[in-house]
Amino acid sequence: MTSHNSPYPSDRQPEHPPAVLARRHLLATAATLGVAPWLLSACASATSSVGAAAAPSTAGGRRRLGPLEVFPVGLGCQWRPGAAPGVVVDSYSSRFDRAAAIRLIRQAVDQGVTLIDTAEAYGPFLSEDIVGEALQGLRDQVVLETKFGFDIDQVTGQRLPGGRNSRPEHIRRVVDAQLKRLRTDHIDVLIQHRVDPNVPIEDVAGTVKDLIGAGKVRHFGMSEPGLQTVRRAHAVQPLAVIQNEYSMLWRGPEAQVLPLCEELGIGFVCWSPLGMGLLAGGVKADSRFAMAPDMDFRAISPRFASEVLPANMALADLVRTWAQRKNATPAQLSLAWLLAQKPWIVPIPGTTNAAHMSENLGAASISFTTQELQQLNAAVAAIRIQGDRLPPAVAAMSGVEAPPRP
Repeated sequence: MTSHNSPYPSDRQPEHPPAVLARRHLLATAATLGVAPWLLSACASATSSVGAAAAPSTAGGRRRLGPLEVFPVGLGCQWRPGAAPGVVVDSYSSRFDRAAAIRLIRQAVDQGVTLIDTAEAYGPFLSEDIVGEALQGLRDQVVLETKFGFDIDQVTGQRLPGGRNSRPEHIRRVVDAQLKRLRTDHIDVLIQHRVDPNVPIEDVAGTVKDLIGAGKVRHFGMSEPGLQTVRRAHAVQPLAVIQNEYSMLWRGPEAQVLPLCEELGIGFVCWSPLGMGLLAGGVKADSRFAMAPDMDFRAISPRFASEVLPANMALADLVRTWAQRKNATPAQLSLAWLLAQKPWIVPIPGTTNAAHMSENLGAASISFTTQELQQLNAAVAAIRIQGDRLPPAVAAMSGVEAPPRP
């Protein structure tokens, strides 16, 4: 969502020529059990000059996510009620109202977006309800992703003490409720939001397989899972996607997750592809993030702490320099870099600003020569990012391996 939850006062400030759209804020948004009342997710046109020999992994056209085919840039819809009545906020200080959220989604589809991502935990329930209303009359034009996996009362939306819950009976109740909120008869990709440390993944995958057999779900996915859990799940019900954080700010998936996706033919969806706004230009060295009335997730994110943020701005400076070189905005450059890594990677930036949404889609027109990509990758790798990527309580839910079957 723009800077995912930000209406946002710090929305990217134009530092580029008029021909270049203002950059986007931040998008990934996350919340965590015990750390914030929201939930972590999920996970935001100018074209560039293209050199003589394009790299094998360039942007453009459609992309494969396992068995699916989608536009190269999707839309993340992760919102929750704001402190003020009628206000909808994301995780990064951005806000608008429900009507504007519906318009944004419909405009995205009109402009070619075919992957819409949300989750029951975003709100809870609010984001799914908005997406369901927005897609009336447009449902057959999109691949709709949503998620399960937290212990949320399906009537009240109250988060229960259990934290995560992927018990088969709970999954079935969640999906029935999701179908109603989303106003559809099927979910294209049902994603386990985080691995449940108390439920064998074979039980989870088997339940999703049954839901696929019943026509309620079409494909299976997982977010931030342990590697062996992926293999075990895939053996029961093949995964279409893995959804993890990935950007120039956090390159963790490159070590093992992306090779595993390539091996198994699983698509990869990036949440927080704009590094929580840092890559899009919405963060300054002296930025401070609100705890109230609507908490900005970056206020509890170690990489945005005042003592390390000035050093981490070196990456934002690099992105800005390369964006100017490619006649793009920093947001577009950052998304295009992701698209250039593998032909089966799709970022899902979020925004509350229609202009930023359109700007993000322009990333699909940007290509890198082989030499450019090598230079940019080397420059990114040379910058040492300070601070952990997530607060401890949130990080603890990533890379979890499900227990074995008794």
